[in-house]
Amino acid sequence: MESYLPIVYISFLLALLAIASVAVFRQVLKTRRIENALSRLQSKLSKEKGTALEYYELGSILLDKRLYVQAIAQFQKAIKLETLEGTELGAVYNALGFTYFAQEQYDLAIRNYKEALKSSPEYVTALNNLGHAYERKQLATQALEMYEQALSYDANNSTAKRRAESLKKRMVTSA
Repeated sequence: MESYLPIVYISFLLALLAIASVAVFRQVLKTRRIENALSRLQSKLSKEKGTALEYYELGSILLDKRLYVQAIAQFQKAIKLETLEGTELGAVYNALGFTYFAQEQYDLAIRNYKEALKSSPEYVTALNNLGHAYERKQLATQALEMYEQALSYDANNSTAKRRAESLKKRMVTSA
């Protein structure tokens, strides 16, 4: 039995190493894909006018990289083209709001989340984000209203459920 122990141990280590290698390889591919998209979009948009979706895509990549000022500029370019409507326009305004939220500019975030909801009233993500921004501004009643509205469109929304329950508990204990 003791002679098998080193073999089992080495096999376990090799399996662990293989799993880690696959995870690292996948991350490298993902990063490379994002960097290629960033390079392609920056190159194209520096030479010619792009589509609203290209500006949105570039803005999203910059947002992921936490380059907020550059992301805001790209989202605003997408909006100014006035070619998006409905859910697509709502997504751009939501991303713009999220960018302001990340910089703790809650009033600007709220304004943009509301614009997202004008374009797409049932946009649950924007409702959740608006609720979160209201929470940060200590506006619990408005926040709860947004989470409940999100739940009216998507009863299984875990974020809205969790945040609404938390707010209700806080509101009861502070009353």
